[in-house]
Amino acid sequence: MKCLNWIILFLVVVFPPELSAQDEKWTLTDCIIYALENNIGLQRQELLTETAGVNLTKSRMDLLPDLNLGSDARLGFGRSIDPVTNLITFKQNVSNSYSLNSSMQLFSGFTTLNTIAAGKFMLKAGLEAEKVARNTLIVEIMGQYYQVTYAKGLEAAAKMQMELSERQLFRITRMVETGKESVSRKYEMESQASGDRLTWTIAQNGASQAVTQLKQLLQLPSGENFDIQLPDLDAMLITDEGYEADSIYNIAAQVLPRLKAIEFELEASERQLAAARGLLAPGLSAGGAIYTGYYKVLGEDASEQASFASQLKNNNSQAVYLSLNIPIFNKYSASRNIKLAKIRQSDTELRLELEKNLLYTEIENACLSYNRGKQEYLAAEANLEFNRKSYNAVEKKFESGLVDVTDYSAARTTLFSAETEALRTKLQLMIRELTIRFFLTGEYENLVIN
Repeated sequence: MKCLNWIILFLVVVFPPELSAQDEKWTLTDCIIYALENNIGLQRQELLTETAGVNLTKSRMDLLPDLNLGSDARLGFGRSIDPVTNLITFKQNVSNSYSLNSSMQLFSGFTTLNTIAAGKFMLKAGLEAEKVARNTLIVEIMGQYYQVTYAKGLEAAAKMQMELSERQLFRITRMVETGKESVSRKYEMESQASGDRLTWTIAQNGASQAVTQLKQLLQLPSGENFDIQLPDLDAMLITDEGYEADSIYNIAAQVLPRLKAIEFELEASERQLAAARGLLAPGLSAGGAIYTGYYKVLGEDASEQASFASQLKNNNSQAVYLSLNIPIFNKYSASRNIKLAKIRQSDTELRLELEKNLLYTEIENACLSYNRGKQEYLAAEANLEFNRKSYNAVEKKFESGLVDVTDYSAARTTLFSAETEALRTKLQLMIRELTIRFFLTGEYENLVIN
């Protein structure tokens, strides 16, 4: 619940709710919470963790003695021994025996204890793996959510351009009707408006495709209506701080579950190796058993015999034992298990080292991308402001007849490119900053952009 509260706090600050029809649309909070509760991949990962918990419970139960109850019934023909007289008989007979036995391993080279320790670390590794899977899913959802935001931003910008063209077309049409403009100018403007309408249609299709991809990522049922509530991009502030890869890596190496999971697996492999070596040590076990039974000779000439209850009571016997097992030759079984355990341990060590190298590379690239992206964003914002002023000036000249349609269209196209580039760089920079903040916290739920 604490993690979910962090998500809600983050998105209430960044994406303030609106009391309108937008309430029916999905916010980023809604998308993340739904995915965490319903994603099949996360559910499968949780089952793997449950499996590790079951294995741990089984290894703990191996410390306890076992208890077994047995019984058998037999119908005898031909030569047999009468247990009552202890003489050979050829008469048909029936016998029924019962046994209760228990045994306990006293020493086995600490194999059981090491197996329990390995199970504990594997359970911890499973819990960390759940965090890794959850964070990976959140990253994908956030990335696709902002991709939808970008696509809808392109759609809005294209629609604005189309509306501007249609407005100018309407103005020129009225001027042609009054004889103040030539028909050729109207045709040029119709061509421009048609092209802008096509651009808007393409942008609509792109936004629809982006929404569909987010819906598929959430694994929503087919046929269900789905759309997102657009965030207030003006409320998303870009910080002025820079990031250094080394300092971030030193923190990330301690908090990220992706490293913790492998570290726990390495601890488990060390215990598994110790458990495999324990099979070479002598084993000592103790046990006890209780036996009783019933015997009866069949036939008309059979002598009178004790009742079933009396025989069970009189034939009762007990036994205790102590067993020592010294392994001398086990057909390479123990040595094979030891070598396999060593190989798993070495492989886990290499995986951990490889993951550390990969993590450092990701952090270094993220820091470089953020620092460079911030300059791109600032340049894109300045370029957008300049192009807005330039377009406003060209639009006034166009309405006054001082520039032709070609110059007007070029100015508007340049403004459209500047708007889309500013949107792209801002969203891209925000994703990069969230990525770096994730490296510093280990969980996306703890991210709050101030």
